[in-house]
Order: sequence, then C-alpha cells, then structure tokens
Amino acid sequence: MSFPERLTGLALLAAGVVAIMSSPASAHDPNSPEGRAAHAAFAADLEPPDRSPAVIGAAAVSCTNGMAGQYPCKNIDLLSVLPLSSIGGGQGNSMWGWTDSATGKEYAIFGRSNGTSFIDISTPTSPKYLGNLPSHNGTSSSWRDIKVYSNHAYIGADNISGHGMQVFDLTRLRNVGSPQTFTADARYTGFGPSHTLAVNTDTGFIYAVGSNTCNGGVHMVDVRSPKNPVNAGCVSNDGYVHENQCVVYHGPDTTYQGREICFNYNVDTLTIVDVTVKSSPRQIARKGYTGVRYSHQGWLTDDHRRLLLDDELDTNSPGTKTFIWDVADLDDPINTGVHVSPAITATDHNQYIIGKYSYQANYRAGLRILDITGIAQNQLTEVAYFDIYPANNATGFNGAWNVHPFYASGTVAISGIEQGLVLVKPNLTS
Repeated sequence: MSFPERLTGLALLAAGVVAIMSSPASAHDPNSPEGRAAHAAFAADLEPPDRSPAVIGAAAVSCTNGMAGQYPCKNIDLLSVLPLSSIGGGQGNSMWGWTDSATGKEYAIFGRSNGTSFIDISTPTSPKYLGNLPSHNGTSSSWRDIKVYSNHAYIGADNISGHGMQVFDLTRLRNVGSPQTFTADARYTGFGPSHTLAVNTDTGFIYAVGSNTCNGGVHMVDVRSPKNPVNAGCVSNDGYVHENQCVVYHGPDTTYQGREICFNYNVDTLTIVDVTVKSSPRQIARKGYTGVRYSHQGWLTDDHRRLLLDDELDTNSPGTKTFIWDVADLDDPINTGVHVSPAITATDHNQYIIGKYSYQANYRAGLRILDITGIAQNQLTEVAYFDIYPANNATGFNGAWNVHPFYASGTVAISGIEQGLVLVKPNLTS
C-alpha cells in the first residue's frame, strides 16, 4: 500500500472515530453507520498480508544477530508459527490463554474472523490445533475477544448484531485427539455485539464493553456459576468504553482499598469507576490528557500505583507513544509523562504489565517489551522485541493484534492478523 493510500486509510479511521464519539452506543454494530465506518476504516489501512509458512520443529530458533529465521528480534527466541490456514482460516484478531490446573498444560484460545481456535501449546515448539468454535450463526467479525474464568472461555464478537457471549468449558479439551468443530456450552444473550471483554478472576465477573447495551459502556455479567451467566448491571453514564481492566484494588489510596475498581478507556479519557455494588456503580474520576486521539487500552502496575495507556490514533511521530499515569489518588489520576520509542512509528494496540515489564502488541512492530523500573521518573526502556511483520514498522493495521505473556512456562503467545499464532520465549535475564 502506498503512503497516500495509508493516509486515506487513517483518514477513514479518524472519520470512523468521530462517528463513534458522536454516537457512543456500539461502535462496531453492523446495523449502525458508525459500525460500518469503523469496519471500512480498518479494512482500508491493511497492507497486503504477510502469509508466512509454518515453523514447527524440535527446537527453538534462537535470536542471533538480530534475526530469528525471517523475523527481526532482540532477546526473544522463536518457538513456532501456526499459520491461519492450519488453525481454521480467516483473519486473526485477539487471543487469550488457559492453563489446565489438573494437567499443567497450556493452551492458546485464538480469535479469528470466522471463529475461535483452541490450541495445545504445552510443547510450544510443536503446538497442536484441537479445533474450532464457529461464530454464533456462522457470521464473521474482524473483532473478537476472549477471557477465561474457572476453566471456561467467554467469547464475544463485534460487528455481529446477535452474537452474544459464547461460553465454552475448556476441560473438554483434555481428551481431544484430532481437530474438531465444537459447539458452545451456553450463550449469554444480554447483549448482541461487544467490542472487548475484561475479567476479574478474583470476583467472578465479566465486563463487556462497546456493546449495544449500557450506552456502549460497561455491561457487567456474573459468571460465578460459569455456565449460567447473569446480568449484574451497567456503567452507562460516560458513554462508549473501548477496553477496560477491573481489579480488587490494593493500591495506595486507602479510600478504595479492597473495593472493585474498573479503569475504563473511554476514547477521549481515562475513566475510573467503583463497581463494588453492581446495581449502583459510582464514577470516581474522568480525566483527559494532552495529545489524546483515541484512548484505547491500558494496564495497571502490580502495586496499582501507576498505569500505562495506549492511544491508538496518536500521530506516532517521532515514535510510538506510551502514556504514563500516576493513579495513587484515584480521585485525581495524573498523566505524568509519555514514553516515545524512537525506533518505531507503529500503531500501538494492547499491553499487559507483569512485574517490571510491559508486554506490548504494536501491530506492524510486533511484540515489544519495556522495562518499567524507572516508571516513577517517567523512564521506560525497550529491552526486547519480536517483529512478526518484517515489511515495515509504520502506522497501520497488520501484524500483532494481541499478546499473552501470562503463561508460567515463560512462553509468550502473539496473535497475528495475517500470521496466525506465533509462540516466542523472551530471554530477559540477558
């Protein structure tokens, strides 16, 4: 795609964002003008896909002299690549993981435009595709999201008006011998499309955002009885929420310690809400920031004192930006600084913080890992990367959609829009 064509795609996306902000209910609802605009914008900015071959073998491909096979890298080895053609086809999007407490086996649950793939990655150099759960009614969506609670996967899809949330009992994977087509164990129909799902495994609630309910805000679902989801309430007063993270708060603000708090990314703000009482959630703070274009996603540090935020439509010049926040006072969160990566200008998407590292999915720049030990001084340092889209590191929507760094084995899974499932192993001690 030429530079003018990329500009056209970004202009379309910006127009879609304007439509979303002016009509917050369900940004990607196919029955709405803003939903059609968002889908057209996403499609317009895709470059020709990078369909890389499978990489499956007995040993990892080490990162040597800045390359692991065909992939640029630093301090990350390649374990395997399962192309989309081998895990159900379609286009890749979000992904999550599950570890079977009974066997210790690790699994990837991979969202695609036409369904959800289940993959045994317990031998990460030789992952095994177990089968596909099709979209409800067989329909397709560029946006799908998965979260896991109590050995069950919860799957939502955007741009499918009647999809709802599929429930799948993951223990069924224990005895799968060959790939099969699965059916859901249950389906929650309290909403139709949803953009993303968050889960609080400490309380047993799923938080669906960007749905056709709750003014596009937070639709809360009680899943403590995993196969019997129950509507628990709405957060609707601040309009459309794109993504969020909900935790039992244990940070320094003593007013809210032990309460369930959601950190919502509301397109133009960081909005913090107390959802301890689901029938009467209370907004704590709503804060914009300099340079806001599209407040997309973020994650708390382990001590709940600070937070990193991705703005998906910031200009990314002179480099990809990560917004640093001090949230020690939940009533008054402060954007204290911005980390700029001088090496890449890729569009940032999702990130997750574990200990002193932030694991970022930055589309065409792939997985980037930042050391955040200097976060109090607004200093972040890139220590590792694995680029699954070697063609370029520019803005746009190819490559790494999501990463899952929570496996005890140290394996990190990357979901590639065109590439499929990429499994890697960081060597951060080096």
